[in-house]
Amino acid sequence: MISSAAASTARPALLRAASTLAALTLLAACAQKPAPAGFTDPMEVNNREIHDFNRSIDNAILRPLSSGFRKGPPGPVMQGVTNFAQNLDAPGAVVNNLLQGRPQFALQNTLRFALNTTVGIGGLFDPARAIGLEGKTTDFGETLHVWGAGEGNYVELPFLGPSTERDMVGKIVDVGLNPLRYVLPKPEKNIVPVAKVVSSLGDRARYSETVDSVLYDSADSYAQARLLYLQNRRFELGQTAGDAGDDAFEDPYEDIYGE
Repeated sequence: MISSAAASTARPALLRAASTLAALTLLAACAQKPAPAGFTDPMEVNNREIHDFNRSIDNAILRPLSSGFRKGPPGPVMQGVTNFAQNLDAPGAVVNNLLQGRPQFALQNTLRFALNTTVGIGGLFDPARAIGLEGKTTDFGETLHVWGAGEGNYVELPFLGPSTERDMVGKIVDVGLNPLRYVLPKPEKNIVPVAKVVSSLGDRARYSETVDSVLYDSADSYAQARLLYLQNRRFELGQTAGDAGDDAFEDPYEDIYGE
């Protein structure tokens, strides 16, 4: 249980964060910019170096570990870990839903979190989905999009993979945006990153054939990863510029890098 002292300590921090984000909302443009076409990648040389580094990490660590996962814990166990990690993200999604002016999604995610945390034993199970209550995943990168911020240049981040300048800022803000960060006592806080790492390894194992084809079988794995990421991200945000067929691509990096 969360102590009253921890809760009282968390309130001022949450209020300050909410005030700051509310001010940013007022300053942000209300109208969304037109859907982008193509991409801008002025840092391609540096991005390719980071991509090579990420690929070497995948080849040396993630790929062998994920191979072990395929032979290791059974499907239900890994699904439980994935459910648990996703449930931990729900409070942050609620905050982003509210900042985006989507209270219906905030309510839906709140109900999911409450049901899965109690009946679902801390989120290991997903009874909310069983009754048709699906989650509405989101992040601060989408919040910036709703406020009218453009995606900016394409970037590849060490360990995190493909991104854009807007989503890079979103990732940083999301670290501090989840209320659980402020209310969980210190030992329990460590569960959050550990669960996300294990879940990511499970996703790497699940999509191993697709990821391997992009990273190791493509003539230009960097260009392929960039294309898939941008197509999938724009589709997630409802930006349908370009051929409809292009928007149907699924990004194999989505689960691996926590997008």
